[in-house]
Amino acid sequence: MKKEQSERLDEILNKQDNLATMWLDYWKEFSTWQTWQFWAIALMLMIPLIVIYFAIDKRKVFHLGFFGFNIHTWFTYSDAIAMRTGYVTYPFQAIPIMPVNFALDASLVPVSFMLVYQWCLNHNKNIFLYGTILSAAFSFGIKPTLVYFDILQLNKGANYFSLFLNYLLILGVSIAITKLFLYLRTKA
Repeated sequence: MKKEQSERLDEILNKQDNLATMWLDYWKEFSTWQTWQFWAIALMLMIPLIVIYFAIDKRKVFHLGFFGFNIHTWFTYSDAIAMRTGYVTYPFQAIPIMPVNFALDASLVPVSFMLVYQWCLNHNKNIFLYGTILSAAFSFGIKPTLVYFDILQLNKGANYFSLFLNYLLILGVSIAITKLFLYLRTKA
């Protein structure tokens, strides 16, 4: 590695370390268990996981889990990009070091989509149609509520319609990947 590159990398790593410390200090001052927002986020994390434990169709657990993991992964990537580029901010966090809202990306959103997907499978309904309805509910209902309570901030022109398009993209990719893996399983 060239000296200039090494120096630049060291500079970035030092700033990243300082930034992580700043986020932790911010969390300790404004976002701990002493705020109602912390508890709201904690409930968004815990309740869906409890619900999915009891509600998931055990006969299709790997199929549903694979779909849910797809949703989780793509939302986490999307959220991390939006956070790093400043389009989305979460002033309150359950876990201060995470660059995303862990409760939304790891629990509320994927579990909601898993339950809709399960319902569609069990009732022979179109997952893209009902997933679009759920995407609209998140984009135009839940996210505005989170903004209202300062749990989410949209910046740099990000808006609810752009969130909706992101939900649709992730839904489509997750459906396609799940169908591809189901197809590959039948070919084995």
